[in-house]
Amino acid sequence: MDQNELKALVGKEAVKYVEDGMIVGLGTGSTVRFMVDALGERVKNEGLKIVGVTTSRRTTKQATELGITIKDIDEVDHVDLTIDGADEVSNDFQGIKGGGGALLWEKVVNDASTKNIWIVDESKLVDKLGDFGVPVEVIPFGAAHVFRKFEKKGYQPQWRMDGDNRYLTDEKNYIIDLKMGKIDAPKTLAEDLIHTVGVVEHGLFLDRVNEVIVGRQDGPEVLHAR
Repeated sequence: MDQNELKALVGKEAVKYVEDGMIVGLGTGSTVRFMVDALGERVKNEGLKIVGVTTSRRTTKQATELGITIKDIDEVDHVDLTIDGADEVSNDFQGIKGGGGALLWEKVVNDASTKNIWIVDESKLVDKLGDFGVPVEVIPFGAAHVFRKFEKKGYQPQWRMDGDNRYLTDEKNYIIDLKMGKIDAPKTLAEDLIHTVGVVEHGLFLDRVNEVIVGRQDGPEVLHAR
């Protein structure tokens, strides 16, 4: 199977965890698109009644077109289950997310969820986080000062671009990608980033997942976080 087939495989597996009446967090990214399609099929064919809470406007558009009822995060008091992708997952179940630019909304929904499942193809599994880079969402005001702070700390920052312009998140913020390589102490880095003035959120998702569904050539594998 190629990578897209693996993504479709885990997407179909993940929607088996969705039950009638649930409030479901719908993530963002290429793997999640397959999952939302599969969920839309269950809604259409089984009459599954759920409410979706999305982590990006593009997921909202996809889910709405498939007939999934969508509510804003502030219209619900909790989320039963969130299914999202990840850019890296280490062998101790820590993650990096934000390659799709939705890390802030993703973390808000993750935080509101009783259970979190990540769906990935096997290429996303790593021994130690960092090679993907760490996305950091920053407000535009003073963003260059934040960038220079990261340079001085050796974090190897890069502006995320959208053509000739800086990429804008759904909240109209910038993303700085830190390309520092393997991270020896992700929790220490996470604390440093979130306490940097001008930073809204970072893409280190630490101690935030219950199960990871991995697409492998011989079928999906479910890993239970310790």
